Amino acid sequence: MSTQPRPDLKNPVHLLAFGFGAGLVPRAPGTAGSLVGAVLYLPLSALPLAAYLVLLGVLFAGGVWLCGRTAGDLGVHDHGGIVFDEIVGILVAVTALPLDWRWLLIAFLLFRLFDIIKPWPIRLLDRRVKGGLGIMLDDLVAGIAALALLQSGLHLL
Repeated sequence: MSTQPRPDLKNPVHLLAFGFGAGLVPRAPGTAGSLVGAVLYLPLSALPLAAYLVLLGVLFAGGVWLCGRTAGDLGVHDHGGIVFDEIVGILVAVTALPLDWRWLLIAFLLFRLFDIIKPWPIRLLDRRVKGGLGIMLDDLVAGIAALALLQSGLHLL
């Protein structure tokens, strides 16, 4: 990542897009961003489901602008350090899960798996949709895929 331009973390837009600096870790910045999202889930899990879903919608919509603006400022379509999309993606994956470290760990691993290997349609979205929407959309779908498996597991148990 050292060859990519560095954000200005004094700029609140860059600070948020880079997950409060998590995106600057030298290895696996997406994993670091996902960890930030998992930690944020702990207090957010106390919200009523409807409020949580509204918050996810606001974070996604804001993330489209935030990530698009930061990518534009840096001149790189999807800078590896932009991790706001991972933060929102993991928050989607953990929606309505029991607050238990085992479920959180499984959600984290599933989300990272889908985000890294990008099975269809995630890979298609990642390649074809550009700008802030493209940055956010593949992680949203990875989060939804993880959520679907997790919720299926919950109902089977």
